[in-house]
Parts: sequence; structure tokens; C-alpha cells
Amino acid sequence: MRSAELDEFVEKVSERTDIYSVVSQYVTLTQKSGRYWGCCPFHNEKTASFSVSPDKGLFYCFGCGTGGNVFKFLSLIENITYFEAVKLQAQRLGIELPKRNSSPEQERRRREEKTLLKINEVAQDFYHECLIKTTRGEVGRKYLAARGITRETIETFRLGLAPEEWDNLLKKLTRQGYTVQQLESVGLIVKRKTLSGYYDRFRERVMIPIADIFGHVVGFGGRILTSENEETPKYLNTPETVLFNKRNLLFGLDKSNRAISSAGAAVVVEGYMDAISLFSAGIKNVVATLGTAFTPEHAKLILRYAKKVFFCYDSDEAGQRATIRALPIVQQAGADVFVIKIPDGKDPDEFVRKHGKEAFEELIKNAATLIDYRMNYVLTNTEHSTTQGKFRALQEILPVIVNIDNPITSNEYCKKIAAELFLDERLVADEYRKLLKQESSSKPKKEYIIKEPRTYSEEELRISMASEEILRMLWHEGDILDYVLTVLPQEIFTPCHREIISWLKNCVAQERRPDKISAAEELSEEANSELSRILMNGSDEFGKKEIALFEESLATLRQVVLMKKFYKLNAQAEKYVPEDEMTYDKTVKELIKIKAEVDNLKSNP
Repeated sequence: MRSAELDEFVEKVSERTDIYSVVSQYVTLTQKSGRYWGCCPFHNEKTASFSVSPDKGLFYCFGCGTGGNVFKFLSLIENITYFEAVKLQAQRLGIELPKRNSSPEQERRRREEKTLLKINEVAQDFYHECLIKTTRGEVGRKYLAARGITRETIETFRLGLAPEEWDNLLKKLTRQGYTVQQLESVGLIVKRKTLSGYYDRFRERVMIPIADIFGHVVGFGGRILTSENEETPKYLNTPETVLFNKRNLLFGLDKSNRAISSAGAAVVVEGYMDAISLFSAGIKNVVATLGTAFTPEHAKLILRYAKKVFFCYDSDEAGQRATIRALPIVQQAGADVFVIKIPDGKDPDEFVRKHGKEAFEELIKNAATLIDYRMNYVLTNTEHSTTQGKFRALQEILPVIVNIDNPITSNEYCKKIAAELFLDERLVADEYRKLLKQESSSKPKKEYIIKEPRTYSEEELRISMASEEILRMLWHEGDILDYVLTVLPQEIFTPCHREIISWLKNCVAQERRPDKISAAEELSEEANSELSRILMNGSDEFGKKEIALFEESLATLRQVVLMKKFYKLNAQAEKYVPEDEMTYDKTVKELIKIKAEVDNLKSNP
């Protein structure tokens, strides 16, 4: 059950939020006729049908029918829950979350996590100032400049430098009151093996802060600058901590999520320096894994923002193997998967520095589909000149074909495989069907229902417009709901409109005014979108004109109800003619009464 404190918090965030400012971060909007219009981020379209009304605090797409308030928009665009959207907006506005009724232990952990995040923030500032403000940062600045990293990118990612001293950061943080146990728990210091005490984990490295999706620094990556010791790793990450879990993190996503959403695609690279170089070159929709295999959690993060995923791992054997392992994970998550091939064995960082943004964008355009890449990889890495080799190659390629839902596409790929392996098409088709049957028995097959666009008669449109006028009035004047329901049966309304009416009835019963926040939380997705559309299309001010429209709409629907009753009774009256004169007379009188009421409604709209 929601508390008054929580309701107050949501209302506070809502009052300080401008829907135009939020939506325009994701969608390019143009003002027209008092509203803002753009192409819908929730479905593909070329003509702008997505509308935002700042005055009403609502959005609605006339193409796909999605609508609601600003938190509904955020929940959909960020692929998070409604209340997570409220919290996200609160964080952006600097509004503190209300304190939860937590146990002492939960409260202690919450305070400790907040402290650990603060430690990482202080460390980030320390490393950043060492890079940009000190003479010892010169070596780091030269290294980054040589890799094409601009000053703007350094500031965007808050890049830094860990000095060569063994305990520089340790001394700074302990002087500020943090304990060595806290510093060790976030991976900034390491306990000495032979002597007592601790030392800084990162030294003589360019430092890359690693943030979660909300921008909180949860760890660091360090790239060595100078070392004669071959045992010293070139790249060093924060170890797994309570804040840092590589399976759930993608480097740069906090910076690139809007670009990913706007482009409708994410470019995934292996290392943070690849991501930083591409971002610096103007390829903003890029993220990187952190020295770990691509995981289902990574796929879920990306799919919050886009359905297309372009993998761009290194062209060496290790990079190709990592790509092959990642592809089915993303495909199973529902993404459209492509693979970017870097020519001449280069990595993304080296390629974009040498050839620039336009050349890399050309690689994206020419990216291979998941299936073509898999097929090429298998053919390149297996001996398929023998019958046994052909069968082995076939068994490695077919699993990705099975995941294709379009039978025409899968059939074309089966033909292509047959041609590449010099096999009979029927043999490939038989093996495909066997594997498809196995897959179908282990998981439910998706069903795609293509809905034909519905056409509405003039009468249906008249009823729909009248219903909307009544719902608009009920939103503002809930006291008349009982009157409306005595005049009109709920059956005259569509199921979606009936849901809205039932919800408005609950609001009246609970003596609370309906609002956009509770509508988004309590109505179904369809009903909330429909309500948003209705409210956006009408006036917020109710004068003589609006009252007249309401009365006319009420009369229209009342006529529809009466005429349905009239035709039903008329059909019954014909049955009574030969055998039940009394019932017939009674029915005729009822018909005359109904007809008189209809005529009266027509003459006095």
C-alpha cells in the first residue's frame, strides 16, 4: 500500500518535471499548432505522428497508440518500471528519495553503499585532477592525444591518471576519514603480502571511471603507461565488489544510451579504449564489455534502448571466438544482430583513428548478418571437403537458422548453406526440420498475428466521438458519473472505455480526483494510452461550448441505446401478432414511448 510520503514524493517530482524537456532528450520535436511533434521512438515511422502536449503533461502517438504521462514515457524508453522511472527523474532533478521503512541492517547497508559510491567519486576527482592539472599528468595527456582522445572526451568520461607513488590515493582518502577496510572493499587499495599495510591498486596508469546506468562510479579501469615488467597487465580493472559486477555493466552506457536510442542500434566493442576512441570520433552509440564474455544481462541492458546490436570485436582469433559466443545470447534475447568486420586485422580504436568516422560508418552499413557471419566463420574454421566435414559444418550453422521466425528467410538460408557446402537442398531442409522439431518441443513457438487495419462506419465514428466527449467531462467532473450511468448502460462503451469509467468510479468512491500519475499506475497500458489521447484532443477549460458538446454527446449515445432497444422490441412484437395480443399491445406501447423519446432527443439536442 502506498504511503502519503511516497505520494507526496511522486507529486513533487511530477511538479518539477517538464515533459517537453524530458522527451526532447530522446526525440527531435518540432512545434506545430500548440503541440510538439516528432517521429515515434516506439515504432518505426517516417512521418511524425508522435505528439507532446507540455500544458497537459501528456504524450500520444497517433501511429501506434502509445501514450501517457512523462513517467510512462521514461518507463517505456528506458525499459524500466514506472516507479523506477520516477526515481530516475528524481535523481536527474536532485530530489532525494523518501526514506524507506527498513530494518537497522538494511539501513546500515544502504548508508555503507552510499559511502562507497562517495569514495569512488572522490577517487575519480583525484585521478582526473592528476591528469589535467599536474605536471606528472603530462605523460597521460600525451598518451591520450596520440590516440586521438580530445580534451572534450577527457572531460566527458572524466579520464584521469594514477600517479606512480605507492600510496598517494590511500593517504588522501584516509585523511578524509575513510577506513582502509572501506577502500579495500571498493578495490582501490591492496593489502601487502609480506609487510603490514596497504598500497594503491592503480599506479602509473591512465584511469577510466566505470559507471552504472545512473552515472554512479562503481569501479575503474587502468591502462598501463610505462612498464618493463612483462608480468604487469596492460589493462587492470577493479575486482568484483559489492558495487562492481562486470556481468551487469557495460562501459559507456550512461553516456551513450540516448545516442543508442536515437540511432536504434548499439555498437558493442571489447574494451573501454575502443569505446572511448569511437565516441571521440563521433560514433556515440557505443558500449564496451569489461574484459568478460557478453552476458544475457548485457543483452537486456542494450535492449532497453535499441533492438539492433552491432558487434565489433577485434579481428584476431580471440575476438572472433568471443563474437561467436556472444551472438546467440543476443539473438535469443530478441535483438537483430550484425557483425562489423574490421579490415587488415585492426581493432576499432586503430581503425577509426586512421580512417575516421565516415569510414567506420561505412563498415556499419556493410555489417554482416548474424547468420552470414556464423556461416563464414564455420566455413573458414572447419574442414568441409569430406562428407563428414560437411555434416559437421552443417550442424554448427543450422542452430542459428532455427531461431529465424520468418519461414521465407530461413528457407533462403537453407538454400545458401546447401550451395556453400555443395549439398542437396532436400538434405539440408530435412536436417533443418529435425532441428526445428527438437527446438519446438523444448520451447513454445512464437505466434505472429497480423491484424488487418479496421475501417469504421460513420455511425461508429459518431459513437466513438460522443464517448470521448463524455469521458473528457467525467475526468474533470466526476460528480456527474452516477447521472451518466443512469442515462447510459456501460455496454454502450467499448471495453477500453469501460475500464476507464470503472476506474473513474473508484476514484469517486475513494473521494480522490483522478490524475495522470494514478492513471498510469492503475490503468492497463491500452486504457492509459487511450485516456491520454482523449485528454490531449480536448480542452482543459469547460465553458458553455464544452457543456453543450457533452449534452449533445449524451443525447447521441442515448439515441443509440434507445434505437437498439426499439429494433429488438420491434422484432419481438412481430412474434406476438398471431398468438399473444396482450403482450403485443404492451410491446407496441413501449415502442411508441421509445420512438417519442428518440424524436424528442433529435429535436432538442
